[in-house]
Amino acid sequence: MGSAGLQFGGGNGGQGGAGGWLLGNGGGGGAGGLGGAAAGGSGATAATPGCSAAPVAPGAGGSSVESIGGSGGTGGHAGLFGSGGTGGVGGVGSAGGGFGGSGGAGGRGGLIFGAGGDGGAGGAGSLTNSPLFISGGQGGNGGDAGLFGIGGAGGTGGLGYVDTTGATATGGAGGAGGSGGTLFGIGGVGGIGGAAFADTVAGATATGGNGGAGGTGGRLFGNGGAGGTGGAGFESFGGGGEGGNGGNGGQAALIGNGGSGGNVGVPGPNGVGIGIGGNGGNAQLIGNGGNGGNAATLLSGTPGNPGSGGLLFGQPGQPGL
Repeated sequence: MGSAGLQFGGGNGGQGGAGGWLLGNGGGGGAGGLGGAAAGGSGATAATPGCSAAPVAPGAGGSSVESIGGSGGTGGHAGLFGSGGTGGVGGVGSAGGGFGGSGGAGGRGGLIFGAGGDGGAGGAGSLTNSPLFISGGQGGNGGDAGLFGIGGAGGTGGLGYVDTTGATATGGAGGAGGSGGTLFGIGGVGGIGGAAFADTVAGATATGGNGGAGGTGGRLFGNGGAGGTGGAGFESFGGGGEGGNGGNGGQAALIGNGGSGGNVGVPGPNGVGIGIGGNGGNAQLIGNGGNGGNAATLLSGTPGNPGSGGLLFGQPGQPGL
């Protein structure tokens, strides 16, 4: 557990321990400290697992009083075989109006075989006494796989929250998915954008975070990862709010299909729905393009474009609705 802080940002989480050189998963990254007027202590570094040990739980960051939450620690890398560790969660912004900290990146999968670790979730922005603008932390990127394996998923963006008239809340962006294995593997799914909520008795603005991009498929065989869905937005005064844009789908390997684009996040019941759907990923040589992401409503917003089919064989994807 990190120590409490008095000024500036929260402490960053420690990096996860590496997996055993032959077998074993990387440890999870430590959680970032809460933002405060002095830096919160760093989260404890995860212990290094042995030859075939399970991932180690991340340490928590120290709390503090005001400012940006600390970043989550990076997940530990695996050895030759094993999964990368999950990135640590970003710290929560302080009560005085801090932004959420970024989630940690997922660790790299085993050099020969193993999935990349998932990115950590972004921390929530300040939940009390919000200033005129607040944002949740960005989700961490998923870790890349080795020769064979699936890329890690991007972390979810953090919550954005305001309770001040005229203020703006924005959800954190979702992290990008990791790349699939160099020879064979599917790209990781992009993270979901963070939600945004404006809780006021008069006008304020809430916009969900953008979804993360899907990871690229392996170089030889593998599909691209799907783009993440945009975060939801809601405004308590008038029921408005806008969803975030969808993330783009990942490009396929030489042989494989492109990833689908992410859908626009859900707007409030009286929101206009102006978000843009993610574009589908392109196929390269043999394979179909990914479908475009859908707009929030059939009457507003912009659907995503389809990905192109392979040069030798394949069909383009379908446009979003």
